[in-house]
Amino acid sequence: HENPRLQLNASLTKLDKRTTTHSFFHIALMTVTLFPIRLLIAAFMMLLAWPFAFLASVGRSEAAVEPQCLWRRLVDIILKIIMRVMWFAGGFHWITVKGQRALPAEAPILTLAPHSSYFDAIPVTMTMASIVMKAESKDIPVWGTLIKYIRPVFVSRSDQNSRKKTVEEIKRRAHSGGEWPQIMIFPEGTCTNRSCLITFKPGAFIPAVPVQPVVIRYPNKLVSLFDILWLTLCQLHNEFVIEFLPIYTPSEEEKKNPALFAINVRRVMAKALGVPITDYSFEDCQLAMAEGQLKLPVDTCLLEFAKLVRRLGLKPKNTEKVLQEYGNRARKLEGQKLDLDKFANFLDVPVSDMLRDMFALFDEHEDSCMDIREYVIALSVVCRPAKTLETMKLAFKMFEAEEDGAITEMELAVILKTALGVTHLSVSHLFTAIDAEDTGKITFGLHSGPCHHQQPTASLSSRNLQTTAPTKTANGICPDFSPSDGTIDGLLKKHN
Repeated sequence: HENPRLQLNASLTKLDKRTTTHSFFHIALMTVTLFPIRLLIAAFMMLLAWPFAFLASVGRSEAAVEPQCLWRRLVDIILKIIMRVMWFAGGFHWITVKGQRALPAEAPILTLAPHSSYFDAIPVTMTMASIVMKAESKDIPVWGTLIKYIRPVFVSRSDQNSRKKTVEEIKRRAHSGGEWPQIMIFPEGTCTNRSCLITFKPGAFIPAVPVQPVVIRYPNKLVSLFDILWLTLCQLHNEFVIEFLPIYTPSEEEKKNPALFAINVRRVMAKALGVPITDYSFEDCQLAMAEGQLKLPVDTCLLEFAKLVRRLGLKPKNTEKVLQEYGNRARKLEGQKLDLDKFANFLDVPVSDMLRDMFALFDEHEDSCMDIREYVIALSVVCRPAKTLETMKLAFKMFEAEEDGAITEMELAVILKTALGVTHLSVSHLFTAIDAEDTGKITFGLHSGPCHHQQPTASLSSRNLQTTAPTKTANGICPDFSPSDGTIDGLLKKHN
């Protein structure tokens, strides 16, 4: 599929064409004229919908579903009309529906893709299908009442067993024979840029019941946040297309294997959309877009590494404890290289094709050996992408010399190269800036960042770091906002 950086560049080019004096005037004018009107009408429609949703929800059991009496059906129709007026006021004058929606008894679960923006809520308001929502949402004034009306499956973050309970509730409703409303699920689990379909999470497919795939399209081809801004503020007429595909009934093998079921449904939906599929997942999106001092390049091989970690089941449950244990074991090896068998013994897993693929990521010189410290650094980034300084501290602990706790420029290059998932990295300017006394060594220091004695840490900027990423792996899952020249800008904060 197309590299997201190319998509971003295309989007920027499109934006450049728009950002004439007339375009800026257009945006400014619509921001103070059209947008407030849209916002006011949308808020009014939600307030208008509240009393109907409240009345229909009073006295209703959360564990059982009552027959849909006449007045509740009338409320349902009224709420759909109100929501449609809200979207109309928001600029979606044309909502095209293709195909036929199945009955709850025929397909208890609707799977929607791709998920890319808050406008994807349109199918929910049109069908009044149940969705999976965090439990805190029901306490939000007005909005919480509207949410409770569609009888969502609530997920509680405070409950450690919430995920298991959510799956059980979905199974219970799916096997009710059509008594409960259909459950609408976005199996990707996160927003993407619509250039492909990422790995589907198995929740919608564990019940092993027929599902109806639903694909959504924006004919105006939104590809970035710039287009969403333009659409929200400036577009007078927008179009949205919902297509209900034929019901997908799982085979006996798919019923036993939800992952296979999800893969096959995704393939059907990708074909209908005319887009490719990728094995990257929600967790990979989190890694690519993590908030922290570390900003991964577009072509980092850490996404490939994360995929293999997930498939091999190597992601630890007690992350901090396991990483510290791995770090201590790696330090004792003192840089000793491991072959494939010793690597498998270190991880306590059998040798397999996937393990060979992972080993190859660290076999830089293709001499059939690797430094286990690099694996620990990469695992730390994947498991805790926002905790850059914790990863750096762990890395320094594994590489530092016993006599002075310092590392060399070459060792710093290995640490940062592994943490970024790139093949080549120049750290000379950075190392020189940190090593102000020109000792040839630096230590982690006491200021939560690599430093030499009490010298301030230099930030890793485009002047200090130049990276070359591997060509075999590309991040094509999320909107890309990394520097267009491929450098890492502001990788670590400046600490004094």
